[in-house]
Amino acid sequence: RCSVDNRVTRVAWLNRSSILYAGNDKWCLDPRVVLLANTKTQYSIQIQDVDVYDEGPYTCSVQTDNHPKTSRVHLIVQVSPKIIEISSDISINEGGNVSLTCIATGRPDPTITWRHISPKAVGFISEDEYLEITGITREQSGEYECSASNDVAAPVVQRVKVTVNYPPYISDAKSTGVPVGQKGILLCEASAVPSADFQWYKDDKRLAEGQKGLKVENKAFFSRLTFFNVSEQDYGNYTCVASNQLGNTNASMILYGE
Repeated sequence: RCSVDNRVTRVAWLNRSSILYAGNDKWCLDPRVVLLANTKTQYSIQIQDVDVYDEGPYTCSVQTDNHPKTSRVHLIVQVSPKIIEISSDISINEGGNVSLTCIATGRPDPTITWRHISPKAVGFISEDEYLEITGITREQSGEYECSASNDVAAPVVQRVKVTVNYPPYISDAKSTGVPVGQKGILLCEASAVPSADFQWYKDDKRLAEGQKGLKVENKAFFSRLTFFNVSEQDYGNYTCVASNQLGNTNASMILYGE
């Protein structure tokens, strides 16, 4: 807007050195620039669908009693944050190093922060485009969220999934007492990424799936060995072996009578 009075004889709006309007005459080719008012008190133009290239100085030039006067306004264009590049999901062995990148644009330049989406995580772990994790542990697996904010609009967020691979660790393997003729269960629980493969041995002999009177159930985090009708011959020492491509571990347990 440009305020004028009845002493003004000529008016014009300029962008840098280019004339946009002179009086009612449009001098620029841009259809987004329109004349809003040319009255005895106001000479105003409007720029529709503003772009970053519209930023800069605009000058209202007026002629009064053969004395030109100008007033200048600087247009600052703000742009909502936008994440234009972010690291892909990654799978890495425990102890390795991870580098995550999050690049964002906006005006003013957005602030970028990283945080670990985890119940144990507290606050930001990086206030930068880059997140470096050296000697990563299994507890540091999960999703990492990049947030870009500049107060022009709500922050934008994107997530990267980090999978940490580690060899099996048997967390639970208990011996069990079962009377003859009853149903008996031996359970072997193991955490591993990728999930462990399980095998069962009695003494040194591997137990096969479908063996008479036995059932082996393998899930992602445990294996269950079921005896439907325990006999004296079933009693003894059993070994559970859990393995993945990073290694293997085993645990022994005993099926015993009363």
